Amino acid sequence: MELAYIPSPSHGVRYLGPIPLRGYAFCIIIGVFIAVWLGNRRWVARGGQPGTVADIAVWAVPFGLVGGRLYHVITDYELYFSDGRDWVDAFKVWEGGLGIWGAIALGAVGAWIGARRRGVPLPAYADAVAPGIALAQAMGRWGNWFNQELYGRETHVPWALHITSSDGGRVPGYYHPTFLYESLWCVGVAFLVIWADRRFRLGHGRAFALYVAAYCVGRGWIEYMRVDDAHHILGLRLNDWTALVVFLLAVTYIVVSSKKRPGREAVVEPGASGTPAHSGDGSDGPDDAGPESHGDAGSDGPADGTEAAAKEKSGPGAEEAKDEAEAAPGKS
Repeated sequence: MELAYIPSPSHGVRYLGPIPLRGYAFCIIIGVFIAVWLGNRRWVARGGQPGTVADIAVWAVPFGLVGGRLYHVITDYELYFSDGRDWVDAFKVWEGGLGIWGAIALGAVGAWIGARRRGVPLPAYADAVAPGIALAQAMGRWGNWFNQELYGRETHVPWALHITSSDGGRVPGYYHPTFLYESLWCVGVAFLVIWADRRFRLGHGRAFALYVAAYCVGRGWIEYMRVDDAHHILGLRLNDWTALVVFLLAVTYIVVSSKKRPGREAVVEPGASGTPAHSGDGSDGPDDAGPESHGDAGSDGPADGTEAAAKEKSGPGAEEAKDEAEAAPGKS
């Protein structure tokens, strides 16, 4: 008899009259809000305008959902197109089945479209939203708990997940809660990226690449524990190979990008009331969102607007304006 375990919900969907309220969908929606909220704070701290992250997310999120579903359907096609299966089920996203690899890949395409429309650099945007994406994944994994899916090998540890449903070939019992392992890992990845971004002033997409590499490390060992059906190549699950390849690509990008484009780029959005955007220090708290530097990344102090005003001023009062600028406090 198990003295302690993680219970599974008796139902993954509740009904408000005729309207189904699905736990899986709610987890994804909450994750999107977390990603946009945190991404906006980081974007503003870097010098961007409020609302830009949400505007680009309008493109990135739908593309990501389509990409995630496509990856799942392609890699598990037998669930939908083999004998006795109904291909219409491939469109039932609410029943579970979103591949993070496809979601990130096609979501990046949507983000690229949105970034071009806003006139902002995609790498800087990706750096800003990276920790939020990790937290969104952490939240989204709880959707698997509602659906009683994607658990690990049978175990009797105190935190074992109690599977009670026998639908879809499940065998009731106690299993490793791999959804929980991945959720906690993603939270750790988010904090790692935030810390590294503050410590090393990551730029040009390197914060996003760090998120990708760190996630792949965790996904590798967690995937190895899962017992759901999967395609195997040379004894490893397909997602393990995907994690390995993507990890190597992310690390390679960090190394090459650091040599070719060191430092952090300035975030400048067109049409921002004629004021150049500041480049921030990458911190995320509300006290860190204020202007810190203007102009190119790596500048040592705020640009002196009084001197610029004096240079632009013409006519009889030009000399007086210049004298006022030179007398401004803090002028070196």
